[in-house]
Amino acid sequence: MRQPTTMHPIQFGYCVPIFAWPGGQLFRTPNYAELDVSTTMRLAQTADALGYDSLWIADHLMLGKDEAIMEGWTTLAALAASTKRAKLGIIHQGHFFRQPAVSAKSIATLDQISGGRFIYFLDVGTRAGEHHAYGVTYPDTMEERMAMLLEGLEIAKALWTGEPVSFDGQYYSVKDAVCTPLPVTKPHPPLWFGEAHPLVIEACARHGQGWNSVPVPTAELERRLEMLDAACRAIGRDSAEIEKTLETQILIVPDHATLRDRLGEMLALTPPGEKTLDDAGFCAFVDGTSDDLPAVLTDSWLVGTPDEVKQQIAGRIAMGFTHFMLWFADAPREDGMRLFIEQVAPALRT
Repeated sequence: MRQPTTMHPIQFGYCVPIFAWPGGQLFRTPNYAELDVSTTMRLAQTADALGYDSLWIADHLMLGKDEAIMEGWTTLAALAASTKRAKLGIIHQGHFFRQPAVSAKSIATLDQISGGRFIYFLDVGTRAGEHHAYGVTYPDTMEERMAMLLEGLEIAKALWTGEPVSFDGQYYSVKDAVCTPLPVTKPHPPLWFGEAHPLVIEACARHGQGWNSVPVPTAELERRLEMLDAACRAIGRDSAEIEKTLETQILIVPDHATLRDRLGEMLALTPPGEKTLDDAGFCAFVDGTSDDLPAVLTDSWLVGTPDEVKQQIAGRIAMGFTHFMLWFADAPREDGMRLFIEQVAPALRT
C-alpha cells in the first residue's frame, strides 16, 4: 500500500470559466448558459482578491457551447496584469498551438509581468479536431507527440539560461536564439505534467515539479499515483518532491435543498435533444426521493455542504494531493467560490 508523504502546502486554485458548457452532462461549467468575456475576467479577478492560490485557464481553440472559448495565452497575459497574488497557469497547455521556442519567450515574459507567478503545465493536447480545423500540426501517435514536446522542452530550458542557443533537432531548430529577459523564477517556472499515460508519467518523474489528474474515482487516482511512484523509484527519485494536483468540479452549497435547486437549474439548461446524466441515485436526489449525495458525483467531484466538501478533500489529501484546481459548477454565480474560500479553505490549508 502507498504511504504518501509530501513536502508541499495545501493550496486551492480557481479554474476560470472561459467557455460555457450548459446542460445535464454537468461538464465543468454547466450553469454558465452563455460565455461572457467581461464576466469571466471579473470572476478571475475576484478569485485572486478572495485569496485563491492559483488561477487556471483551459487551452483550446474550439470548445463548449457554439465552440466559443477565449484563447488561453491571451487570457492569461491579461490576468497577469490585472491580478496581484495568485499563481497563473494554462491547464494542459497545448504544445502544438505554439512554436516551442516562441512559447519559451512568451513564458519568460509572462513570468516577468506577473512577478514570478507562472506555472508551466506541459501537455500534447487532446482534441485532434481543433488542431486540424486551425491547420495546426497534430501527430497521429502519442509517441511522436511526446517526443516533440520533450524536444521543445529541451530548447526552452536552454533558452532560459540566457545564453545564445543553436539547436538542430529531429523536429525543431533554432539558430543563435536569445531569450531575455529571463523568467523571474529560477532556474525556470515549475514544470507540471498531467494524466496517466506511461510516457507522460515517465516525463514527469524525470523533469516535473508537479503532476495533475483530472477527476476520476478514488481507485483510479490511487492507480495513477502508484504509477508515478514507480516511475520515480525507477530513476531513484523521491516522488514526494513532486506536487500532486487534482483538477475537479465542485458544487458547494449551504444545504442539500440548495444543492437540489442548483442541480435542477443546471438540468434545465440542457439543449433540446441532448442527454442528461442517467443515474438512479442522481435522479432520486434531484427529484427529492433521496437525500443521499449521488455517488456518481461524489466519486469524482467535490459536492455538498462545507463540512461534506471538507471531508471529501481530506480523503484526497490523505492520498497525497495538495493542490486542488476547482471548476465551480455554479459559475458564473459567486456563491460557491465565496462559500469555499470562507468556510473550507481555512480549515485545510497548512
